[in-house]
Amino acid sequence: MTTSIEDRYAAEQAQTDHDHHVPTAGAMTNHILANLHISIVKFHQVRWSVKGPLALSVRTLLSDYIATYRRQFDALGELLLDEGETVSTTTQEFHDYNMLNESGAKKYLSAEDQVSELVHDADTHNLFIDRAIKLAENEERPALAAFLVSLRGINNHIIRELQAVLGNDARDGLDEEDDDDDED
Repeated sequence: MTTSIEDRYAAEQAQTDHDHHVPTAGAMTNHILANLHISIVKFHQVRWSVKGPLALSVRTLLSDYIATYRRQFDALGELLLDEGETVSTTTQEFHDYNMLNESGAKKYLSAEDQVSELVHDADTHNLFIDRAIKLAENEERPALAAFLVSLRGINNHIIRELQAVLGNDARDGLDEEDDDDDED
């Protein structure tokens, strides 16, 4: 007996829901895929709306990052399929698994605030990448882990470049600092 399309999709959704609550490397990687998708949209928003002295350098960087994230998005989707995982394929899934905040109003922020938001988004990406790397290693999925490690390195570079536009060092404002050290 052939299973209906609806039954197949319902089974997929049940497995996906289970994997996101366990979690698995595949589920965590689908969060990364969703974050990449939303980041591409956010990069476009900033690229199209940024104004002022930073505009030219920011637009140039974001053109490169859009291309980079598109390549990563495509390669990560293929890798998930190679690993026998279900890949998010709908806008709803990207919305559900995305961990970034977006708003049309953000295009009116200052250039510095728009770039700062992108820095924090990339840092959020790293949280999910780090979790996925650990899960992939625990699940003995070396190809997935290696790809994710590379993704982490590229993300670190993007953070450093965007921070430089703002006049910051790579980790400025991202790492929790021990306030007790400042009190003497």
